[in-house]
Amino acid sequence: MTPAYIRPDVQAMLAMLETAVEVPMDQMEPAAAREVYVGMRFLVDAEPTQLSVIKDLTCPGPGGDIKLRYYDKRETREKGPAIIFYHGGGFVIGDLESHHPYCTEMAAQMDLPLIAVDYRLAPEAPFPAAPDDCEAATRWIADNAADVLGIEIDGLIPCGDSAGGNLAIVVAQDLAKNPAAAPVIAQVPIYPVVDSSASEGSMAEFAEGFLLTKDSMDYFQGHYAGTAGDIRCDPIFADLANSPPTVLITAGLDPLRDQGRAYGIKLIDAGVPVTYFEAKGNVHGLICLRKGIPSSQKDVDGICNALKTTLAAL
Repeated sequence: MTPAYIRPDVQAMLAMLETAVEVPMDQMEPAAAREVYVGMRFLVDAEPTQLSVIKDLTCPGPGGDIKLRYYDKRETREKGPAIIFYHGGGFVIGDLESHHPYCTEMAAQMDLPLIAVDYRLAPEAPFPAAPDDCEAATRWIADNAADVLGIEIDGLIPCGDSAGGNLAIVVAQDLAKNPAAAPVIAQVPIYPVVDSSASEGSMAEFAEGFLLTKDSMDYFQGHYAGTAGDIRCDPIFADLANSPPTVLITAGLDPLRDQGRAYGIKLIDAGVPVTYFEAKGNVHGLICLRKGIPSSQKDVDGICNALKTTLAAL
């Protein structure tokens, strides 16, 4: 097998982390892993992009109030679509802080309101708490944005990375069955986990040494306790014909790469408009690694440019 291409800055960051990380995250208790994950942001991620509006708020959810964070480049704007962002972290780690720099950057580049959702985490709240919270928050945003945020939303764009990519897809599928006050007009899953049973291909090829490991995936899935084959856990097995236009991103050195590719093929076979690109030579988590891996900025630019093109074609 030909060795996988690794970008020079990716190689440098992986080498740095190999010496810096004493205990793998999958060997920590979830509370400790969450602290480490957020702390890593200040080591490897870019500084937040300046915006006119960054506002914390809450909405009601099935398990209690859900924290949200509203980002906007403009203080006022006309009616239009909004991005609803669900963070990654294997359904176990991650929060509004871990993905704060990326959310500011995407809101700035897209010049659209972006609302991030801080859903409940496993193992304290296992499957289906995460998709339940994300669906409830998205519906609440569609219903209440005019009164609470002062913006009128006429289209929803679910977006997320890794576990958040899974949640973006699941929310879009749920809202296709039971529409919200605003329609889903596009979805942006970024290196999503869509098949919890995947064990071959890239899952084996990149099982260790490329930031996300198979041991980490087993740790996350063990805590999440999703039901394999349930379409709200493994959305690749749903009927994809009603999926919205999709911007799909995978990373070339990612254990999740092949399931993301397979999901894209299923979308295309179902007749869904898809813009797909793979961040060649980069690793899982790249949207939160723009300081550690400077070339990741071009990948983030690519995500935003692809979404702009998709929205222009609607």
